Formats: sequence, C-alpha cells, structure tokens
Amino acid sequence: MDKQQTLAIDIGGSSIKATVLDEQGEMLAEYQKTPTPKVPKPEAVLQSIKNLVVGFPEFNQVTVGFPGYVRAGIVQTAPNLGTKYWEGYPLAQSLADEFGQPVRLLNDADLQGFGLIEGKGLELVLTLGTGLGTALFMDGSLLPHLELSHFIAKDDKDFDAYIGDKALDKDGTEKWNKKLKEVIALFSLVVNYNKLYLSGGNAKKVELKLDHNIKICGNREGIKGGAFVWKAEENFSLKTVKPNTQHNK
Repeated sequence: MDKQQTLAIDIGGSSIKATVLDEQGEMLAEYQKTPTPKVPKPEAVLQSIKNLVVGFPEFNQVTVGFPGYVRAGIVQTAPNLGTKYWEGYPLAQSLADEFGQPVRLLNDADLQGFGLIEGKGLELVLTLGTGLGTALFMDGSLLPHLELSHFIAKDDKDFDAYIGDKALDKDGTEKWNKKLKEVIALFSLVVNYNKLYLSGGNAKKVELKLDHNIKICGNREGIKGGAFVWKAEENFSLKTVKPNTQHNK
C-alpha cells in the first residue's frame, strides 16, 4: 500500500470507537462503536477492538486514544477503566503485534485535539464524557500531557467526578451546564487559551452561550486526529511502536 491509511481507535470509559482514515483524515470506513466491556481488562478491550474492525478497509498504521496517562506506548494510569488492570500494560506493542502494523498510543483527549485544532496559538481541548479529558497544543504542537482533570474542583471532587457522566446523570442538564460554565471560566483563567474546543460524547448536552473562541465539536471530528498524529515528531512520550511479529490482517 503506497498511501497512508490509518486505523484510528478511541477507547473510552463507556464505548470504543474506530474507523479507517486517509491522509487527510477523511473516513474510508463508516464510523463504528461498541460498548466498553463491563470488566475492562486489557484482554477484553483488545478482543472488542478486534471484533469492531472486522471488515474494515486495509490500513498500514494504527493510532490509539486511551483514557489515561500513557508514555512510550505503555499505559501508566486508567482512572475510568481500572488502573489496577492497566498499569504498566504495553498496549501499543500488543496492538502492533496483533495487526502487524506500527502503532502510536496517546491520551484520548490528545488524539481528539489533533483532529480539532487550527494550529494557531495556545489551544485547549476538553473532552466531556465518562470523565473530563484535557489536551494542550501550542502552534499545532502537542504539549506534554497533564492529567488536569484530577485536580480538585469542589467539595473534594476532582474534575472527572464534578463534570463527568455520573454528575450529569445526578445533576441533570441544567445544573451540569452551570457547573461546566464554572469549569470553563477556571480553565480560561489558568490556561489563558486562544481557543477552546469542547468535544466528547456529552458535548451535545452543552446549552451555554459561549464566547467566540469556544467551539463545540464531536467525536467523529476528533477521531480524524488519528491520521494527523503521524505528522507529529516522534519523542519519548509519543513513540512509534513496531510489531515484533508479522501478521497479515
């Protein structure tokens, strides 16, 4: 295969999404998703991914967004999947060996950011889903990932608990939006971003009047970042992991 075709996988606390992208980030396969296993151990998640991509077009590289802190292809934390299952797990290597293609593994908000940003100034991505994901970019370059969602927001609750799925279900849309307004104001003060992107499954629940430099996006837009990740320079954190074994998809 001469052209770059990327299998893009977005692993979330509630669902796993995937598609195949061309070099411009356009989908070559209908966007598919499946529920995240109730007991989301690595083996179960990998099996769900394998089942999800059956019948997909051919691809020659894989990008994976993961809901936690990852470094050099290895999972460090997985707050919404169970760190006890995932800490130290070589997810990139496992998928590279399974599909026989090179893999880049990064935080799921970072992945979304690559698909959403304009590449100008300081840009912040907040993903609203099972928890709160964050990603920062400067002039199109991904800054070191910070798990900002685990700072305390209020009443001993971190941002994950304060604005995540469970809070939305408990508070209702109106109260949740008021809390989101507080969160946006705080990140505006602390980060002083040029532009903010609100993405993730709950972005569609946003009912606020937003400033001109805030944009509401969706997972379908963000997953396109799976193609653009490969244009970023490889470093200690964003490592390309090659397969140990050859396997024809």
